[in-house]
Amino acid sequence: MAQINDPFRVLLDELAIRKQRVYDYLFNNEYAARFAPPHIRDAAFSYLRMGGKSLRPAVLLLSCGAVGGDENVAIPAAAGIEVYHTWTLVHDDIIDRDDRRRGKPTVHVEFAERGAKELGFKGAEAEHYGHVIGILAGDVQQSWSYMLFHELYTKNGVDPALVLNLVGELATNVQLLLVEGETLDVQYAKREVIGLSEELVIEMLRKKTGVLYEFAGRAGATIGLNDPTASLPLIHDIAEFCSRCGTAFQLQDDILGVIGKPEQTGKPVGADIREGKKTLIVYQALRAANEAQKRELFSVIGNLAASPEQVERATKLLQDLGGIEYTQQVATRMVNEAEAHLANVPPSHYKDLLQDWAEYLVGRSL
Repeated sequence: MAQINDPFRVLLDELAIRKQRVYDYLFNNEYAARFAPPHIRDAAFSYLRMGGKSLRPAVLLLSCGAVGGDENVAIPAAAGIEVYHTWTLVHDDIIDRDDRRRGKPTVHVEFAERGAKELGFKGAEAEHYGHVIGILAGDVQQSWSYMLFHELYTKNGVDPALVLNLVGELATNVQLLLVEGETLDVQYAKREVIGLSEELVIEMLRKKTGVLYEFAGRAGATIGLNDPTASLPLIHDIAEFCSRCGTAFQLQDDILGVIGKPEQTGKPVGADIREGKKTLIVYQALRAANEAQKRELFSVIGNLAASPEQVERATKLLQDLGGIEYTQQVATRMVNEAEAHLANVPPSHYKDLLQDWAEYLVGRSL
């Protein structure tokens, strides 16, 4: 991360301040005492205790400030979106069979081990127990996120109609699109590349990642402007900005999933390659590959037993065939398109931070 610290120092400091506010709220929240038994409580807090970038809650707060709102009023919503995002990670790790998150065991792996050690489960039973705890902890986190949004009204006096509409959008439109995106991601891994297109891949990424960023921007601006209908043009502009930036974020994540270092990404080398993810990188590389190169890539992509040497060779091919460079260009283009949506946002420190965040997304190394 050192290479981006200097140009983005102010942004990173501001993000850290907002992350701390959100986490102070989460860890002082009385709901935690209601999470039982202890394995569920520990699992619900597992990724939160690891920490993370917390970009979505920060974007919500910055969007609130950018339209002239009070960030402090929006803190429960920022905490809610952080918890909501966290449950998607817990379930995503089960779906992708990942065993590391932020350099530590994923929830289902951690509780498979604890189930064996503390409860006597063995082999497949222990593995199943880990999955059970991961699924149920994610369910608890999803419920918790709605409780936190409710506190916009009960603790900060936000218009209940506004709160109801935000929760309704999160529980319907956002939820359904996220599930659709995740399902397509799994399906595309087994789909022939000839049956895909750049548009299909990017739309899948928008649903998988962009929609929650879009919601973060819309929620923050809606709270800041106190518009229960979320119909003001400024809200739409910020939501569109965040949607495009969120998709660019996923494109950059896919790049780091191929060339990032495990100590930076917190995941094993080649995890996305072994899982067969049909990223834009893979799609573009396969389009440019000759038959021999395609055969070599297909022998590794989606092969959970691929050796480190095979993964290294596949990674080099993805680079040599232009998949990574092309994906970087698309991410940069999306950020440029996103920034055009900030034209009508009044000048402020908040607007500057949103612009810096957009540029950070495609310049980060983790």
